Amino acid sequence: MSDRIFVATRKGLFELRRSQGRWRIAQTSFLGDPVSLVAKSPGDGTLYAALHLGHFGVKLRASSDGGQRWDELTAPAFPKMPEGLEEKLPDGKPWPWRVEQIWALEVVDGTLWCGTVGGGLFRSRDRGQSWELCRGLWEHPLRKQWFGGGTDLPGIHSICPHPKNPKELAVGVSCGGAWLTRDGGEHWEVSHGMFAAYMPPELRENPATQDPHLLARCASHPDRLWAQHHNGVFRSDDGGSRWVSIPESAPSVFGFAIAAHPSNPDIAWRVPAIKDEQRFPVDGRVVVSRTRDGGKSWEVLREGLPQEHAYDLTLRHALDVDASGERLAFGSTTGSLWVSENSGDSWVHLSAHLPPIYAVRFA
Repeated sequence: MSDRIFVATRKGLFELRRSQGRWRIAQTSFLGDPVSLVAKSPGDGTLYAALHLGHFGVKLRASSDGGQRWDELTAPAFPKMPEGLEEKLPDGKPWPWRVEQIWALEVVDGTLWCGTVGGGLFRSRDRGQSWELCRGLWEHPLRKQWFGGGTDLPGIHSICPHPKNPKELAVGVSCGGAWLTRDGGEHWEVSHGMFAAYMPPELRENPATQDPHLLARCASHPDRLWAQHHNGVFRSDDGGSRWVSIPESAPSVFGFAIAAHPSNPDIAWRVPAIKDEQRFPVDGRVVVSRTRDGGKSWEVLREGLPQEHAYDLTLRHALDVDASGERLAFGSTTGSLWVSENSGDSWVHLSAHLPPIYAVRFA
């Protein structure tokens, strides 16, 4: 099991370590600054942290010594928009070629991939020293149908590499659907099978306007992917080309985060909530839902979680499972952090005083 957890928050990055059976905050970085995401390279162990500094823009940092020292990298940015070109969102508002936020980071076979609010997917072949826009996706004709979900601009929030084929990636876009490349990003196809209850009937199944909140892949069975969508849960059994609806999930089908078991394709976890305007746990009770049969049924896991007047919301990157499939952690917008050592059967409250939590990652 992993004994380190990195927690990205509105006011800094926190590292927790487990020693003698207890979790403690061992290190802090960027205190006072919003850290939207943290990622670790599976090859050399480099840590990456994405910062969103408002007026000063998006920043990217890297650490090769476990977070003690951070070096500034070049942040991904769009090329200059061609003269005379005016792009608009479907609602007629301008679509600027601008990175608003780094929303996904993955290292795949030495290439650093980055998804952004702004709709651009970028890749760096030199560890973040320079970036190129993935034009195969950006120039796809269906891209112009994308629109903003929880943000004004569309955002790429999920990058799911195939563990045996580094050229195959599945990405999730809010609101732009799920996409698949098999040649390292040169060509893309949009997934089918999702539906959007919020769209007019004639656009309900339009694959390019879906709002998957997060995609998660089973590492040992990479054809199995899970999607937490705005209006439900979906599962793919063919690597992300097609999706089937999981019609029921207690206590609700709405949520942002979903995690796939690393070795059992039938197990997944989610942190459900009430959707749309409310967005807090059903009945004010924080729970985790778990399926162990591919989504046919769901258990509601409550032990150790607050069950009265609890209004913690878990964002899409704030749930994680380690490589063992036994240890999980999730955080909330109210600064609470929980960990489970037994696949979610019971939970321990590690902190109630962190800043609002954006992302949780085992390392």
